[in-house]
Amino acid sequence: MADADPWLVVGLGNPGPEYARNRHNVGFMVADLLAERMGGRFKAHKARAQVVEGRCGAPGPSGRRVVVAKPLSFMNLSGGPTTALRDFYKVPVGNIVAIHDELDIDYGALRLKLGGGDNGHNGLKSITKSLGAEYHRVRFGIGRPPGRMQVADFVLKDFSAAERRELDYFVDRAADAVETLIVDGLERAQTTYNS
Repeated sequence: MADADPWLVVGLGNPGPEYARNRHNVGFMVADLLAERMGGRFKAHKARAQVVEGRCGAPGPSGRRVVVAKPLSFMNLSGGPTTALRDFYKVPVGNIVAIHDELDIDYGALRLKLGGGDNGHNGLKSITKSLGAEYHRVRFGIGRPPGRMQVADFVLKDFSAAERRELDYFVDRAADAVETLIVDGLERAQTTYNS
C-alpha cells in the first residue's frame, strides 16, 4: 500500500432518524465526528452512501487522503456500498476501516484489528462476503444485553441515560483511534487504544 493510496472509513449503522442514537449506529456516530474534524459535510454518492472526502494527519498535501462513508443500505447490506466505494475511489482492501458496535466487549472499550471473523455481526458479514476479511475493524464495545433481552432488541435500542453520559468521550476516543490507525499504523493504534 502506497502512502498515496486513499483510505476508506466506513461507519456502520442504519439510515433514518429512528435509528440515529441506537447502539447499532455507533459507527455512524464516529463517522459523523471524523467528518466534522475534516471540516466536511456528507454528500450523497451513487454507491448508496453518504461520503465526505478530506485529509487526515498533517495539514496540507502530506495528510492522508480519506473518504468517510455511511452506507444507506441498512446494516446487513453494508457490503454493496462499501465495495462500490472501494471501486470508485480505488482503495486497496487493506486501507478500508469498518467502525462497528461489538457485543463481546465492555461498553466504551475499543479493539482494533486487521482481518478476522464477523462474530455474528451482520454488517461485517456483508462486507466480508463482498471484499474478503482483510480489512481493518475498529470494534466499539457496547456490552451484552441485560437479563434475557434479545440481542436484536438490545442493539436497536438507544444508549441508556448512564451510557449517554460517557458516550461523547468514547466516540471521540474511537475517532482518535481511527486517525492514529491511518497516520501511524495498526500497531501504534492498538498499543494506544486497545483496552
